[in-house]
Amino acid sequence: MGYISSPMRSRGLLVLDFHNARIPVERRMIPAIDHYRSLGILFKRCTMLLPTKERLKYIQKFLSEIPCFKLGGCVNPLQCLGFACCGAFLQSLTAGWDELECHRVYNFISTLTNLPQKVLLLMLEQCVRRFFRKVLLDNWINCKDVTFWLTQILKPWPLVFQARLLYIIFGPVSTRDGHVLWGKMTQGIADEKSLKGIADAVKLLYETNAKAWTPDDVISLLDEISVIPNKWLLENSARLLILSGNSICFTFMASKAVNGRSMDLARIVVFLALVCEKDSYCMDWAVKMMQRVSTVFATPTERRNFLQNVEIAFARINMEMLQLFILGQFFNLLLAIQFCTVKRITHLQDNYTVKMNFL
Repeated sequence: MGYISSPMRSRGLLVLDFHNARIPVERRMIPAIDHYRSLGILFKRCTMLLPTKERLKYIQKFLSEIPCFKLGGCVNPLQCLGFACCGAFLQSLTAGWDELECHRVYNFISTLTNLPQKVLLLMLEQCVRRFFRKVLLDNWINCKDVTFWLTQILKPWPLVFQARLLYIIFGPVSTRDGHVLWGKMTQGIADEKSLKGIADAVKLLYETNAKAWTPDDVISLLDEISVIPNKWLLENSARLLILSGNSICFTFMASKAVNGRSMDLARIVVFLALVCEKDSYCMDWAVKMMQRVSTVFATPTERRNFLQNVEIAFARINMEMLQLFILGQFFNLLLAIQFCTVKRITHLQDNYTVKMNFL
């Protein structure tokens, strides 16, 4: 270990060509990442008899020689392979380590890079995103591994910062300069591509049985992210719910039903139907979700009020569309969705009336 960590030998092991503009990034990436992945395996074998604390000292000495492995250490981060290579090195080094050892690795990285302070700096958002994605998340294939590292990133922070970090790491960015698009969800309609990263991360936390996350934790996080930096357009919130999957969508909506937020829930139903129509999903899915959520209400009267609120929400949104001079084709689309959904609502209300009369 002393041999390969000596200054002369370590310089020979390091590949520092992270910015060769003459060669496309795609062509440079594979050999560079393969090299650092092999280097991680070498270090793993050379330090396998040492305690974790001693292993980390060697790693720190080795990695500190590369400026592009440091947060804010690269002058051209968009074209740099440094974080990707660092991630490949750490992934191959720590693969198979138990959670306690990996937790120590995260604390080591956090201290080494001064992460808590740098996460709070607006000017480093782009760098923080690339660091978390390339170094800690993207190299893992197993969902449980990704969930573990994502938990290490999020859990030290209060809920509002967890939501902000989740948006920084997985939210939409500019294709021109890589900056986080904070206004994307509040100023216009976001497509599936802009929301898929957030939805996939939420599903990971919800579905992998992570000990640190309860269903209520994930739903609270989802609720919080929909007001980052301000309240999202309802269509974007509805699209995120659909991409998050049936279980999360139902649990999110059921929590609003339990808390008596019937009108808010009705507006979500309207936009779920709208997104289903616009994105070519099956309209029956939105109707069945509405039917399922209606069963959460404790009494037939509450259910009937909820279904009436859905009708009212459709009517109000129609008026909003008119006031905003929405194009006729879009308005006709909304009317068609309303007609289809209201027919189902009327059928449900009739069923409840029959049941009540029978009782």
